[in-house]
Amino acid sequence: MREDSKPEATKVPAVTLGFWVIKILATTFGETAGDSVSMSWLGETTAEAPTSFWQGGYLIGTLIFASALAIMVFLQIRASRFNPWLYWTTIIASTTAGTTMADFATRSLGTGYPGGSLLLLGMVLLSLYVWHRALGTISVSSVHEPKAELYYWLTITFSQTLGTALGDWIADGPLGYLGSAVIFGGLLAMIALAYYRTAVSRVGLFWAAFILTRPLGAVVGDFLDKPLAKGGLELSRVGASVVLIVAIGGLIMLTRQKAAQSETRAA
Repeated sequence: MREDSKPEATKVPAVTLGFWVIKILATTFGETAGDSVSMSWLGETTAEAPTSFWQGGYLIGTLIFASALAIMVFLQIRASRFNPWLYWTTIIASTTAGTTMADFATRSLGTGYPGGSLLLLGMVLLSLYVWHRALGTISVSSVHEPKAELYYWLTITFSQTLGTALGDWIADGPLGYLGSAVIFGGLLAMIALAYYRTAVSRVGLFWAAFILTRPLGAVVGDFLDKPLAKGGLELSRVGASVVLIVAIGGLIMLTRQKAAQSETRAA
């Protein structure tokens, strides 16, 4: 006997244009806010930067944001239904943690941008592989049960960290911040074109776009707050973060975020 089950709401938002705009703003905020803590507040890039590894701004910043991320993921998993404010707060926690974790890996641990980017890419792919092996899908339509949510947030955290390292790597070259933003923006445009014009896996395209929004946000964030001598606008990191978080909150209210629906399954 076959019985059709009704679509069950997931605990992640439907993927719309508003979703992608908020995601890019959140990743940009993660860069400016993460740098505000590790570089400005904790003095990692100042003349008074601590010389002790255990007092380094990147390490302490990572501990702060990783703790906040763990709390938010716990609350997200415990929630009974999709809550846009809780979801996007967790995304913001993951992107700020990704900023400090990437800086800690590439700078404090000395893996460098190429080594850190390749290592983190491997972690993202491994997370997706294990998720697919365990549940048979890596689609966001499965994110309505705790096990899938754990894989989802683990993958997102790795992707946010990868994006920071990758963005810094490309922007540190001859392209600079604006040139890098054009490259990552162009890649996202190509993914959008593939979505509408080809039969390439929608799940694969989603994760490719999700990952690429992070380096785009990273280079835009760096462009806003890095010194003029390095090609930035040298704006206040705190000020830029405040403007971005207000814009994110406004868009969450205006776009009326709704939960994505899980796939209908036949039993």
